Amino acid sequence: MKLRDLLCGVEIIKTTADLDTEITSVAYDSRKVVPGSLFVAISGFVTDGNRYIPMAMEKGAVAVVTATEPQEQIPYILVESDRLALALIGGNFYDNPARSMKLIGITGTNGKTSSTLLLKHVLEVSRGAKVGLIGTMDNMIGDQSVPAERTTPESLDLHGLFAKMRDAGCTHVIMEVSSHAIALERVGGVCFDVAAFTNLTEDHLDFHKTMENYCDTKAELFARSKRCVANRDDAWFARMCAKASGSMLTTSAKADADIQAQDVQMLSDGVVFTAVSGGKSVRVQLPIPGKFTVYNAMTVLGCAVQLGISLEETANALATAKGVKGRVEVVPTPGKPYTVLIDYAHTPDGLENVLSSVRGFCQGRLIAVFGCGGDRDPIKRPIMGKIGVDLADWAIITSDNPRTEDPMAIIEDILKGI
Repeated sequence: MKLRDLLCGVEIIKTTADLDTEITSVAYDSRKVVPGSLFVAISGFVTDGNRYIPMAMEKGAVAVVTATEPQEQIPYILVESDRLALALIGGNFYDNPARSMKLIGITGTNGKTSSTLLLKHVLEVSRGAKVGLIGTMDNMIGDQSVPAERTTPESLDLHGLFAKMRDAGCTHVIMEVSSHAIALERVGGVCFDVAAFTNLTEDHLDFHKTMENYCDTKAELFARSKRCVANRDDAWFARMCAKASGSMLTTSAKADADIQAQDVQMLSDGVVFTAVSGGKSVRVQLPIPGKFTVYNAMTVLGCAVQLGISLEETANALATAKGVKGRVEVVPTPGKPYTVLIDYAHTPDGLENVLSSVRGFCQGRLIAVFGCGGDRDPIKRPIMGKIGVDLADWAIITSDNPRTEDPMAIIEDILKGI
């Protein structure tokens, strides 16, 4: 592919490279450069990709894309944003595969994983669609699992994954869109057919610093979407929707909305409610306990309607859905006088939701075993400690992926809230 074709849509400040140069591959990691590569130097948080330009050139890179003008006499393209440039170049290199599929993005602090998996099930059951999924726990091409390193892959890798999904015959792609992915342009230049907002609670403040910044970053997803779905019951609803450019569909379990959840029943093995929209009502039943399941189901109903799938079809599909791994997942304990549940709650709101929901059907003592991850927002640790002690009969504080931190130091942070 010609360099000029790869740079289509990229805002170029200056170039010393021959735009007719043939490019055989694109790399943002100098270790992956091969002869004929275009190297994109990313100014990262841990290291600066510009430091590796000499290595990239030695390995055969024919040009460099950078936001910092190189001192070396090399063929380069100086751009305003190296991250956005990588995203646009990645799309061009793989012939913009996302444009040939319906793309649905779901963002929010909690509920993204469950909502994406439930929506995938709805599309497969109601439309017989082959669906690609990109998320925290797994990436999937139909039934094929592809390991995931982060919630949203780096932009070049994301377009490569889109290309695999397109070539495999996927008609729809559902993806969790993290705030980091938006801020770091991993979804730069991508237009979504439908975007949904679940909720916003304290998380990632080590990166965003304030909840307002966190919300405004999430809201960028709505600015890039043709149709939107938003949880009206969330305190950040209005701010989240301020930038929406497409048609908006609202959901609620408390107030007037385009789709309302009424007559909600919380059961030990699931939830039942009536979804009401435009004078129509359907009974919705899911085998996943917890109030948050109602909200996740409402998000899925909203996305389905925006994709042209009726409430009835969606409700019928949801009735056959299975529990989501790591989301109030029931561990078999045949013949034992207790129930063991696994939940991936890693935020104050997530922990409060799951413990409050379980308390609703727990017939004995509630014992919570939890911790906090290392190298992540430390502000939430004492908050989660207080929630665990307040809502459970017993709270057992332990490790949860300490990464590079001292596990006991993390536990001490949690204990400050108790």
